[in-house]
Amino acid sequence: MKRIFIAEKPSVAQQFATALGIRGAKQNGYIESGDDIVTWCVGHLVTMSYPEEYDAALKKWSMDTIPFIPEQFRYEIIPAVAKQFNIVKELLNREDVESIYVCTDSGREGEYIYRLVDQMAEVPDTKKKYRVWIDSQTDEEILRGIREAKPLSEYDSLSDAAYLRAKEDYLMGINFSRALSLKYAWKVKDYLGMDRCVIAVGRVMTCVLGMIVERERSIRSFTPTPFYRVLAAVGKKPEEADNTTLFEAEWRAVPGSKYENSPDLYKENGFREEKKAKELVAYLDEPLPVTLKVEKLTKKTEKKNPPLLYNLAELQNDCSRIFKINPSQTLEIVQELYEKKMVTYPRTDARVLSTAVAKEIDKNLRGLGSYPELGGYANYVVQQGGHKGIAKSRYVNDKQITDHYAIIPTGQNVGQAASLPHVKAGVYDLIVRRFLSIFYPPAEYQKVAIELMRHEEHFFANFRSLVKPGYLVIADRNYGKKKEKAEAEETGAKPEEGKGSAEDSNEKTLDPEEAARLVEGLRKGSILSCNGFVIKEGETTPPKRYASGTLILAMENAGQLIEDEELREQIKGAGIGTSATRDAIISKLVKNEYIALNQKTQIITPTFLGEIIYDCVLYSIRGLLRADLTASWEKGLAGVADGSITADEYMTKMSDYVSKYTNYVKGLSNQNQITRVFDQTKPYYTSAKSKAKKQANGGKK
Repeated sequence: MKRIFIAEKPSVAQQFATALGIRGAKQNGYIESGDDIVTWCVGHLVTMSYPEEYDAALKKWSMDTIPFIPEQFRYEIIPAVAKQFNIVKELLNREDVESIYVCTDSGREGEYIYRLVDQMAEVPDTKKKYRVWIDSQTDEEILRGIREAKPLSEYDSLSDAAYLRAKEDYLMGINFSRALSLKYAWKVKDYLGMDRCVIAVGRVMTCVLGMIVERERSIRSFTPTPFYRVLAAVGKKPEEADNTTLFEAEWRAVPGSKYENSPDLYKENGFREEKKAKELVAYLDEPLPVTLKVEKLTKKTEKKNPPLLYNLAELQNDCSRIFKINPSQTLEIVQELYEKKMVTYPRTDARVLSTAVAKEIDKNLRGLGSYPELGGYANYVVQQGGHKGIAKSRYVNDKQITDHYAIIPTGQNVGQAASLPHVKAGVYDLIVRRFLSIFYPPAEYQKVAIELMRHEEHFFANFRSLVKPGYLVIADRNYGKKKEKAEAEETGAKPEEGKGSAEDSNEKTLDPEEAARLVEGLRKGSILSCNGFVIKEGETTPPKRYASGTLILAMENAGQLIEDEELREQIKGAGIGTSATRDAIISKLVKNEYIALNQKTQIITPTFLGEIIYDCVLYSIRGLLRADLTASWEKGLAGVADGSITADEYMTKMSDYVSKYTNYVKGLSNQNQITRVFDQTKPYYTSAKSKAKKQANGGKK
């Protein structure tokens, strides 16, 4: 009897055939040799049927036919791939095929792809069905996955979650899009002068649109607040007769200050009005000589550990920032690296390794020994045994892994890195550096904090110097070139902002020698000269617009967007969308022209149409814009996958929600109110268009 292996696409099927040693000739849609057959899907072969397949009358959009919630959902073969489906169907049902090994991507979507094929092909349960779950496409991992394959039935809960996710998106998309389009589309079409208009909404897509619009409106409504900081130019000891300024120290209204809790303050280190700052300076300038006494001087060593490993969201954020590519491009690149066996499975939310992988991590390290730029670091780790204690570190935690561990290099096919195009090579390099850095010691900084006094007023200065680079020599690609800037980015240190924030830490990064010279001979009670006081004007800044990468992170960490602490705790660990779908959501919003993505900067802004769609939802099904509700749905699907929530419970709640709000929209009569809301936003886009036209005409009107 034969066994059949079914992969998600042809290239992956070929990897399985190679690992299994199948040398048979490639047939029309499959490979067969001896007792083994390898075949493939081409992505989805089956899809959910449109409403008109249930009843021809449902093709016409009408309020009378919604909410549409079928008791039994229908599915159909996608016409463009019907030929491959029929090949797969025939193979799965062959009498000589005894065992089926499901080798689609190891995740919810991969599970769904096969289950639909199994359902539509009517594969009998008398055949033995196994699930292959792998983290990379190396031969060893493929063979391990086959060897340790579990009965497909053990993944029934994951399958339930996959079906429910599709049903949820289907029901919300069809019912809410039809309801909102029938209610408001004609208003939107006339207002914008469009030929036709469909108001497309979705469970995740609309929530993300809401995040972008709300951020834009926060920026638009932001009113800058000026503030005035007072800095002291601190010099050497008075007896040294040298007016060189060593450093600047910042005044703060700490307890004991005459300005403590004063209404004139903007935060503790700035005044609302310049005249108040001048009053302070005048007070401090008398009597002569102007000196400052060291009230406190502390030195401490601060360690900065290597960051956790990459999951897809973190990698997409870094690639957006460094290479200016969008999340879809990042996923495409990492998927290619995965299929080349160079990195592990990309669609993961975990940032740690499993205990099992940690035990064999030396294989990955040894393989990286031939990687040109970093091979020496990998070899050093192996030689020194720096990997042996990794299982007890924060980088290994089975409890923080659901389907897959973090993205790491496999150590295989390293030689192919040299032939990769620039950006692809750069993405691989990022993954390698992040991986190797966890085996190196923390970066160590010497931090010095100085507190000075003049009268009862206090001034503060902070310095830090990198004394041991530790993992930074690997993790920072610019180390030794733009060292200070790169260190600040890597460690999350706040750069000096000058204008912009009253929360400026006034911390300077210095070379160790310079820092030592600066504090040489200083101790509590030391007297230093003051070369004058400077008033620096600043201004509060609005929140930043989302870039494609920061939006992905915001989607992943949806709980941080929720103000209510109890709600935030309830959905802890839940995000908006999944690692496998977030990039597609952004792409869909761009395709629908609801948002604009600047390809050079990766900055995201809403379009006028996007803001109009937002307002239509805001005044009808407001819950679609709520991050907590969207994240709770995602958490509910995770509950179905792990068996803590039944599929029937979830389906009932979801159907009730769709019915309730579809009927609610049907009863609304607020179209004129909606138009007035559009009018409030229109001037921003009218002025932007006029400005663009003026620039195109060389500044002429």
